[in-house]
Amino acid sequence: MDPVVATLTILALAVVAFVSNRVPIAVIAVGVSLLLFFTGVLTLPEALAGFGDPTVLFIAGLFVVSEALDATGVTAWAGKQVITRAGTGRVRLIVAIGAVVAIASALISINGAVAALVPLVVVVAARAGMPPSQLLMPLAFLASAGSLLALTGTPVNIIVSEVAAQNGGRAFGYFEFALVGIPLVLVSVAVVILIGKPLLPVRDAMRLPTDLAQHARVIREQYEVTLDTGTLLGPASGVTEVVIAPRSSLIGTTVAPGMTTPDGELIVLAARRGEQILKTGDIVVQAGDALLLQGTWDALTVRTASGGMLPVDAPAQLRRSVPLGRGAKRAVVVLALMVVLLATGVVPAAAAALLAAVALILSRAISVPQAFQSISWTTIVLIAGMIPLSTAFIQTGTADLVAGWVLAAMSGASPHVVLLALCLLTLVLGQLISNAATVLIVAPIAVSIAATLDLSVMPFMMALTVAGAAAFLTPIATPANLMVMEPGGYRFGDYWRLGLPLSVVFIAFAVLYVPLVWPF
Repeated sequence: MDPVVATLTILALAVVAFVSNRVPIAVIAVGVSLLLFFTGVLTLPEALAGFGDPTVLFIAGLFVVSEALDATGVTAWAGKQVITRAGTGRVRLIVAIGAVVAIASALISINGAVAALVPLVVVVAARAGMPPSQLLMPLAFLASAGSLLALTGTPVNIIVSEVAAQNGGRAFGYFEFALVGIPLVLVSVAVVILIGKPLLPVRDAMRLPTDLAQHARVIREQYEVTLDTGTLLGPASGVTEVVIAPRSSLIGTTVAPGMTTPDGELIVLAARRGEQILKTGDIVVQAGDALLLQGTWDALTVRTASGGMLPVDAPAQLRRSVPLGRGAKRAVVVLALMVVLLATGVVPAAAAALLAAVALILSRAISVPQAFQSISWTTIVLIAGMIPLSTAFIQTGTADLVAGWVLAAMSGASPHVVLLALCLLTLVLGQLISNAATVLIVAPIAVSIAATLDLSVMPFMMALTVAGAAAFLTPIATPANLMVMEPGGYRFGDYWRLGLPLSVVFIAFAVLYVPLVWPF
């Protein structure tokens, strides 16, 4: 089969598979790499080169850094400091949420920032007497805008920077993205404030996250314990309510309030049997009994996962809501050092991220299992598997061919019009498949068009970044959009109402503003 035909066929199959949502994303990405090899388009080393690409390693390291900041309560603390000072007014809350999530997204990625802030925003909305649906979608959308503040904001930033450096341009600076990111965040916040209220649905949350103050109050009331909130739920230790499971090995054992477990790591503070509080004397454990256990967060996490008892609220999840937990200072120091390395370019980006990940593990701010679990392997495999397709587009001349079609269809059109066509293609594909995969597909075409028209590749790459961030029209466009769907009570058709005007803003910035900063 002709290499160009094979490449286009593989692309078409991949897009159909992505859109169908019936094949796992990672399987599609690996399948793309294998098809490129078996059709003879690429050699085996070329087809698998994405799995060793520095871009992929850089992104993996960032996932670990993001997890450390989230797990140690740094993000929760920062969000709480700003949002709780914003009062209960809608405008002030949106400005505060926009500022916090934009900065967090730039440093720890969109998904990490949104995941950490969703519980806080829902609680703040409840206290302000507002439906969470009025704040959660803006949270996700403003996170996408914030991802354009720094190189670490999204994998797309890293991809376009590498593509630019490899095709006659240069790598973008760490904070260079902020030249378009800052005005875009400001305009996006203004759009949400001015027209967001009628475009967003008014619905109650389908589930409420844990409010630490309320949680501690309920625990004290239901178990009649006198410990204050700081003692119940602190940075180093906490309490967890567990229910004894049927056929648990603990059934028939004897416990008493105040006793410690045999290893001395946990204390039984209190027990309940139905509505009865068991406060004194020995208690023979029965199935369905509830025990209130106190200990370090690590001990609670390990012991409640060992079987025989079912935690009502997972200790690991409660721990994330405690501001500035154990290891928070170390995580902040490591993050600051990583940003310095990335901003100065002393070492390659991948090396800086991997050094940060190793430092976090060695300093015990995060454990090895946490580090591995924090990495979104679907994202890693997706990007690693799609990089060879981008390579095939260039090596086989497919990118030049498609670029020729675009230029022929727009004969005599200005660079701005051509850029608009590429951005619209990126926008449409980005609503259906990963924006990282979309940019990997469109970037080679943009490079070829820039070369044919004898234009700089820089505005094309930055414009693709902006268009790729405009994934607002469907809940499946980004994981962040999905994260807010259930707690906000959103439906599939809710997203485009606010998403469409924001998409217009992003495309306008990509086509009109970007070339002013990065000239053709």
